[in-house]
Amino acid sequence: MDDLSLATEELRQNLDELETINTWLGGYRPVLAALARLRPRFPAGRPLRLADLGSGGGDTLRHVARWVRRQHQPAQLVGIDANAFMLRYAAAKSQAYPEISYQQLDIFGTEFASQPYDVLTASLFCHHFTDAELVPLLRRWQQQARVAVVINDLHRHWLAYHSIRLLTKLLGGSRLVQHDAPLSVARAFSRADWRRLLAAAGIRHYSLRWCWAFRWQLVLAGAANAP
Repeated sequence: MDDLSLATEELRQNLDELETINTWLGGYRPVLAALARLRPRFPAGRPLRLADLGSGGGDTLRHVARWVRRQHQPAQLVGIDANAFMLRYAAAKSQAYPEISYQQLDIFGTEFASQPYDVLTASLFCHHFTDAELVPLLRRWQQQARVAVVINDLHRHWLAYHSIRLLTKLLGGSRLVQHDAPLSVARAFSRADWRRLLAAAGIRHYSLRWCWAFRWQLVLAGAANAP
């Protein structure tokens, strides 16, 4: 999944399977619950501007779109990804959601950094980076987001690792999902990891919660809300 040149039917199947697994295991709840808590801080008189980083198949954004509709909250939702195939796949699956758009951008680049957002979300994205890459990203995202940064990522735990290996095999998952799902858990985070990374980034104002199934919900106070 880290290979930006991937553009095959196997990748399409992998994205479909990941959406199914996330739905079954409650993988969208950390983001939606965080947005519910943050809602009193949303801007008044204009749409909420939210970007999902590493948006992949766009499944998180579609769940967010359904949530903002239920809340009668106007929103402009943007998926940011570097993989053109994933962006085309996500756009095709998001045609019923005119509030969603997609952009092919490098999150390390100045074009992305210059765009203001109220909320930045990152689901199953941070574990793809080294500590040396992630620390400055966390610092930059907190400065870029006006309200908050919402991170939804995996808890590195032996039970999560072996459970997802078994689950993907029992479900007859594709080669990619059987390989990538356990690898993602192995590359994920403990509570101590997050505390160490945030300290290195100089970020003190955040909430870190464990969610079922083996997820971390990390919310960083944005530029307008950090004391």
